Amino acid sequence: MQQLPPPTALRTLLPAVVFELAERFTAAGHELSLVGGPVRDLFLGRSSPDLDFTTDADPDQTLAAVSGWADATWEVGRAFGTIALRRGEHTIEVTTYRAESYDPDSRKPAVAFGTSLREDLRRRDFTMNSMALRLPDLELVDPYGGFADLEQGMIRTPGTPASSFSDDPLRMMRAARFASQLGVSVAPEVEAAMVDMADRIGIISAERVRDELVKLVLGRAPRAGVDLLVSTGLADHVLPEVSALRLEVDEHHRHKDVYQHSLQVLEQAAALETGPDGEVPGPDFVLRFAALLHDIGKPATRRFEANGAVSFRHHDTVGAKLAKKRMRALRFDNDTIKAVARLVELHMRFYGYGEAGWTDSAVRRYVTDAGAVLPRLLRLTRSDVTTRNRRKAEHLAFACDDLERRIAELAEQEEMQAMRPDLDGGQIMELLGIRPGPAVGRAYKFLLDLRLDQGPLGAEAASQALLDWWAEQEHAADHAAAGSRDAARTDQEEKGDGNE
Repeated sequence: MQQLPPPTALRTLLPAVVFELAERFTAAGHELSLVGGPVRDLFLGRSSPDLDFTTDADPDQTLAAVSGWADATWEVGRAFGTIALRRGEHTIEVTTYRAESYDPDSRKPAVAFGTSLREDLRRRDFTMNSMALRLPDLELVDPYGGFADLEQGMIRTPGTPASSFSDDPLRMMRAARFASQLGVSVAPEVEAAMVDMADRIGIISAERVRDELVKLVLGRAPRAGVDLLVSTGLADHVLPEVSALRLEVDEHHRHKDVYQHSLQVLEQAAALETGPDGEVPGPDFVLRFAALLHDIGKPATRRFEANGAVSFRHHDTVGAKLAKKRMRALRFDNDTIKAVARLVELHMRFYGYGEAGWTDSAVRRYVTDAGAVLPRLLRLTRSDVTTRNRRKAEHLAFACDDLERRIAELAEQEEMQAMRPDLDGGQIMELLGIRPGPAVGRAYKFLLDLRLDQGPLGAEAASQALLDWWAEQEHAADHAAAGSRDAARTDQEEKGDGNE
């Protein structure tokens, strides 16, 4: 971490819009300070995407101060003292000094406006975010030791942790998120309060919990953030399936520690993300979250075999269902849910390849079943190898390399990612003389399976195969119909016999 530069140097690090805004508030007789994340990030040498300000002006006075200067303003947060505005490329939030707290049984904060910058800083989540730069002179205001805590890499609260988390229980999630994003630790008293108050997270909306969880997973050290959620009991309320991975200690070491394995897979998957122009630009939430959840079906499927071994049959299928259920509860969008669940469902498929090898048909089907998540699936597969047995690890790595090589070769030959049958729906209907309906779908599936099994056949060979298949379908239908007629005739005859 670097020292905060002197005011003259700070002027070169902050955009001109900061000082333009300060001039308008000063001219109107109001205080204005840059606060929170932007100040913290100056200490860390990071660029902050946010420009957050606090002021003694109320929302009406803020609107008056920026009138004619802001390109646009929004008053969605007026009830909380916040006015948002846009100036050029910058989106800015200006919030009136305030104090807020949560009713124990309510998700909505009670807001009271204040007149003191120091008191406004006291109500903020952590000391590292309770620093401000008074404008326009750039005087540092740090009444709660935020700089010292940031220098030590320690998360502390301006007041007592219990009062801070009571005001807004989501701050407990935020502590774990900062552990992931900034690589910092929580102070012992903060962790103790998180343990004691973990159940308070239940009053927070699923959407707010989800947003913090996404930021945590996308951080530079997601393992640390997840581990903090689990160790404090927060995960019992927001990700209980992950907490459940801590199976009791196996004193004979007959199976892995599933929880620690999952954290390692998460780390390894993040390390396999690509740059902006690659197949899986990092940080990638879908890959990371699937890595974390890939084994959540194991607790429900664990069985102790007669020979002393432990099995987890079908944990991939069970895990996919659990992932969908949890993500729906957290209000994730359908596309993200489907992608994560598909990765969990398919993460074991590769092991059949590593054990016995696959035909070209099996490779094609693997690619088709994975669809758009194939690049992530290949990375999840590699990440799932955490064995300390070097020979086994080398064998699996070779199998991964070989599968990816074959996929690339077949893709080059057949453009597998856009694989379609040799005939489209229109051609199928014309060839068979049928109208739109279920029969077209069955014919399409027949041709797709044929393509997966045999590769591209060409229109002529595919047409003949379809006609042969169709003739078999008609023959089977005629046979079934004849059987139905015979059964009906027999039934009628028996009824006639009974009436005589």
